[in-house]
Amino acid sequence: MDSSWNFILWCIICFFPVLIYFLCHRRPANFPPGPPGWPLIGNMFDVGNMPHRNLAALKQKYGPVVGLQFGAIQTMAILSAEVATEFFKNHDVNFAERTILDTMKVHDFDKNSISLAPYGPCWRVLRRLCTVEMLMAKRINESAPIRRRCVDQMLEWIEEEARKTRPVEVARFTFLTSFNLLGNLMLSRDLLDPKSKEGLELFELMAGVMGWSGHPNLSDIFPLLRRFDLQRLRQNMDRDLGQALRIASGFVKERVEERRKGVQTDRPKDFLDVLLEFEGDGKEELKKLSDHTINIFILEIFLAGSETTSSTTEWILTELLCNLEWMTK
Repeated sequence: MDSSWNFILWCIICFFPVLIYFLCHRRPANFPPGPPGWPLIGNMFDVGNMPHRNLAALKQKYGPVVGLQFGAIQTMAILSAEVATEFFKNHDVNFAERTILDTMKVHDFDKNSISLAPYGPCWRVLRRLCTVEMLMAKRINESAPIRRRCVDQMLEWIEEEARKTRPVEVARFTFLTSFNLLGNLMLSRDLLDPKSKEGLELFELMAGVMGWSGHPNLSDIFPLLRRFDLQRLRQNMDRDLGQALRIASGFVKERVEERRKGVQTDRPKDFLDVLLEFEGDGKEELKKLSDHTINIFILEIFLAGSETTSSTTEWILTELLCNLEWMTK
């Protein structure tokens, strides 16, 4: 009996602060209409495991802007093209920032990231460098031989795996290829070369960083729990991202030393050279990019370019296998 009462008492102690928090953070009067939701969890069940369909159903009942609550977090779903245009074209600056996950705050990643940094000088510089230097047609055309070599290498990997008469995990090979291609474009390094210990270690660490950042986190739903890091996601992210930053910093320092000594190489100018050579006016934009910003930006390119490419390729192949007539020329 005593143990039962102790359990009940501890439940009351744990949930009482959460209930107080919810009572103090009720929906404001001007919050968009939406389903009422459940205590503590909010509208998680209303979204379910088919959010695109469930949100479309909510639009029929509540309109093109639906107010939702996930745990202690209030948010809105924009469910029409007209309203989305109004938000992101006519009021884009007001909605330029995004929610920062707890795991993405370690090592100030969010403050130096092109996808997470607040709208300001740092974000504008990084965006301009990507648009003008990395994604311009001339730069893409110059990288054609590198891309061809990386794709040929991927085909060799797939052929070798297929000879083992077992299923081929294509997404894994496209992920490896994307990672290696970005290493060549960013750092002029073949990171998956067996002789590159740092490259192989960086690959494993970035896979861990992707896992921790994409894992559902109670701290994002209930901010009161952030200090406890119950799932140890922030701790794991801090470890893996810290080690990845150490490796990236080593690459940057090596390049800086080469430039200081005036070492002549026959390699083409890569994106690390662009980052190191950047000079702003110091007024409307940064005067120079800090080493920490460069390190984080390099890692972010790996995060953004590797997983999305492999996921898209896997999705396309799945659709083709399910609809074989699409492959008929």
